[in-house]
Amino acid sequence: MDAPAPGSGEVPEDPFALHNSASAVVDDHGTVVGWSERAQEHLGYPPEEVLGRPALGFLIDSRDREAVLDAVATCERERGWSGILPVLHRSGQRVELGFRARAVIRAGAAREWLLVVAPAQEMLRWETDRSVLDGLFRRSPIGLAVHAPDLGILRVNRALARFAQLPTAQMRGRRIGDFLYGPDVEPIETRLRRVLETGAPLIFTEQPCRTRSDPGRERWVSVSAFRIEDPSGEILGVTQLVEDVTDRYRARRRLALLNRAGARIGTTLDLGRTTRELADAAVPDLADAVSVDLLEAVAGGEETAGETSGPVRRMAVHSVVAEALQVMYSAGDVFHFDPRTPQARCLVEQQPILEPVLRSSPGWYFQDPERTRRAFDLGAHSLIVVPLTARGLLLGILSLWRAERPEPFEEDDLTLAEEFASRAALCIDNARRYTQQHQAALTLQRSLLPRELPANSAVDVAYRYLPADPATGVGGDWFDVIPLSGARVALVVGDVVGHGLHAAATMGRLRTAVHTLAGLDYAPDEVLSHLDDLVNRLADEQEPADGSSQGRQIVGATCLYAVYDPTSRRCTLARAGHLPPAVVTSDGTVSLPDLPQGPPLGLGGLPFESAEMELPEGSLLALYTNGLVEARGHDLDEGLERLREVLSRPSRSLEETCTAVQNALLPEHPRDDVALLLARTRVLAPEQVASWELPAEPTAAARARHLTQATLSRWGLEETAFTAELVVSELVTNAYRYGGGTPVTLRIIRDRGLICEVSDSSNTAPHLRRARTTDEGGRGLFLVAQLTERWGTRYTRDGKTVWTEFPLPVAAHGHSAATPDVAITKGPADSP
Repeated sequence: MDAPAPGSGEVPEDPFALHNSASAVVDDHGTVVGWSERAQEHLGYPPEEVLGRPALGFLIDSRDREAVLDAVATCERERGWSGILPVLHRSGQRVELGFRARAVIRAGAAREWLLVVAPAQEMLRWETDRSVLDGLFRRSPIGLAVHAPDLGILRVNRALARFAQLPTAQMRGRRIGDFLYGPDVEPIETRLRRVLETGAPLIFTEQPCRTRSDPGRERWVSVSAFRIEDPSGEILGVTQLVEDVTDRYRARRRLALLNRAGARIGTTLDLGRTTRELADAAVPDLADAVSVDLLEAVAGGEETAGETSGPVRRMAVHSVVAEALQVMYSAGDVFHFDPRTPQARCLVEQQPILEPVLRSSPGWYFQDPERTRRAFDLGAHSLIVVPLTARGLLLGILSLWRAERPEPFEEDDLTLAEEFASRAALCIDNARRYTQQHQAALTLQRSLLPRELPANSAVDVAYRYLPADPATGVGGDWFDVIPLSGARVALVVGDVVGHGLHAAATMGRLRTAVHTLAGLDYAPDEVLSHLDDLVNRLADEQEPADGSSQGRQIVGATCLYAVYDPTSRRCTLARAGHLPPAVVTSDGTVSLPDLPQGPPLGLGGLPFESAEMELPEGSLLALYTNGLVEARGHDLDEGLERLREVLSRPSRSLEETCTAVQNALLPEHPRDDVALLLARTRVLAPEQVASWELPAEPTAAARARHLTQATLSRWGLEETAFTAELVVSELVTNAYRYGGGTPVTLRIIRDRGLICEVSDSSNTAPHLRRARTTDEGGRGLFLVAQLTERWGTRYTRDGKTVWTEFPLPVAAHGHSAATPDVAITKGPADSP
């Protein structure tokens, strides 16, 4: 690389150097006795005009005479002088020049003064450069080191000496490794050597370092370097600028850590994951080991109501020291803090605690002496405990330990930990609130949907329920299996408009209404008519008082209601705006019955119709909501076709079929709520049913008792015979008295219980009442209610049926309902 030319302004030159300056000699009397050519160039006087003349007479203006005399006096006193004086040019113009005056003693004790002269601007520039150089080495706050080509130190300034904590004289001739410690030396020397070789400067490169005088403290420095050369281009070495940027680096690192923590903590609303994210974000940038402890109530999603003590749950632990995890409690552990521990004090006082140096004597830092001893063996030496508070609520504490990193925690670390905990606490509280709401939603959903489907002899069932919102777990779809009288069963699937809690609440009200209507043994079309009225009333309740539409919730629903009778294999269905069920026979044939299309619930005023079909034993009935077949990626027809394909394999079990339907039609989580109910029909064997038609005559009750006693004896149910005879006699008597003279039908069914039914053509309903002591009658139904487990009335097109249910004797429960011990043949009323 070419060296800069002298005078180019890049390399400062001495203005009083021989090749640059002018010179003159004045004797003790002020007479000029010497004059150089450069003096002639600067002032215009040739030698012959100035030699022998007094300098004050022609070179000094009268206005400057006093200043010159002061300079002469100083020169005589100090035997030299340096400064700037105005001098007259030969043209009469005043010119400011820089002077250096020194006394010269000649032979014979004659004294003369040598004056070296340079332009004032060049002298000022030179002095400025010298001051800058002096400032760099004496007063600069930035460290400066000049290295020889072998990287030995030629000179350092005072700032670098203070950084190394060594005198400047002791650093000359040494290398960087003599005062820096550890693996930080090699990168610095490598970079300086590269600057020497390439000439490319090093600019503001940050790196850690430790000095040998204070090896326990990590510092960060910003290093810049450039190569130095003489005017001919020969390499003289490299100059290094070192600035201690530890505070700046730590502030930047804290800000970066907070930014990373903000991005990493609270990515979900899962309380456990949020606390683990907090622990992972703090290690290893801030601490070597971290534990997150929440009050037990908070860990369960509840509020603490001002509690500052009690059990805590360790939600998360993380450490760069693997053995430290064996000392700390594990995630999920529940325990009480020792009242003497900093953690207990932090919970009570709700103030951060900084203990930069742990005392090895207390045995309770880690709850017990053994844990504490092992912690100190692993090098634990510094602790910060910060409360986790959000929205005025104490959630728990964050504990941070240092063991591998030698620097103790400082006040800046405490400030960072507080900010860290403050941001994390909001995320934890959000997760806690979500956990609380999620648990409330799940509790609501569990209370609205059946936990277990009731056992029955009519159908085998399996189901799937998938809410559109997996976070809350609630939706507006529902299903039900409701046992009815006469061993029948009602199968229900419904879909409320909307999602979430409002839809779930509406669904719960409709489901309760369906159970009530089913208990009254209404026909499917009548059940839907009553539900339609209920939805209309619910919609009216949502009307704002001011008549505006703001805040109004849309109320509407669809429903499919089916009743299956295992004695006749008949299934009666009605639907309100709902998709028809799929019916699968034992040979795999899948059909969608053409049922009357009723309007959705809530439109009001339109009738509903029922349809009846006969189902062979083992038929599969699939009831579902539209979210199953109108899922993302396919339309309704395609969804129904996929459903047909999956259901066409009747050899699968019901659970396997449910899984296959879900995998085929819902590869992703659905956007709409989904309910699927599968029911495989069963049929009661003829041996389990006995039926007779009794003529309307006074002996009908006696004949009914006789038939009942004989039938139960053959079934091995003699223990129940007396009670059953009494109940049947009362029901037949009522039918004879109020039935209008038409024949009465008696039917007895052995299922999970004993069912006795009496049917007649009358629509008059029997009512239970309390007879007065003077009444001769009115106690029959009261006795029926006391002697049976359940009883009721259901209406048909031809009249009504009064039914009762008895529990079977304990011994009878050991026998299969499908294969009774005694076979009963169905016969006429006069042949028991």
